[in-house]
Amino acid sequence: MTREQKKILIDNMTKEFENNENILVAHYKGLSHKELEDFRKECSKDGTKVRVIKNTLASIALKNASKADLGLSGTNIFIWGNDQVATCKISDKFAQNNKDKFVIKCGILENELANLDKINQIAKLKSKDELLGELLSVWNGPVRYFTVGLSNLAKSKE
Repeated sequence: MTREQKKILIDNMTKEFENNENILVAHYKGLSHKELEDFRKECSKDGTKVRVIKNTLASIALKNASKADLGLSGTNIFIWGNDQVATCKISDKFAQNNKDKFVIKCGILENELANLDKINQIAKLKSKDELLGELLSVWNGPVRYFTVGLSNLAKSKE
């Protein structure tokens, strides 16, 4: 990779990291190409992005984006997205299915350093769509009971 290509990559990644508050770092050594592509496809469904970047280039991009230093070492894959729960859920699920090959190391959640415990806790939360579904169910409850009551009253009067 030439110096110019590295500069372009750093600029692109700096923009990506600036626009996203949630960045996870995972160890991925031992994953096959197909497994990695499957993970990327799964992530793209929720708007989460995945990329393998050299540690030095990623550190520079994180620093340029005013993010915390993650102390990167080894083979790392970066996962980032706007939806904190979705990013953690997808990564955690993939880590559980590929225990020895894919291990979440650390991350930045809402622009704060996060360890594995915090990432796992967030992965257990319900997604935004699930919470909205529950909220709609609660809102529809009184109307549903009212209409059932009216229907029963009408049947009893007949």
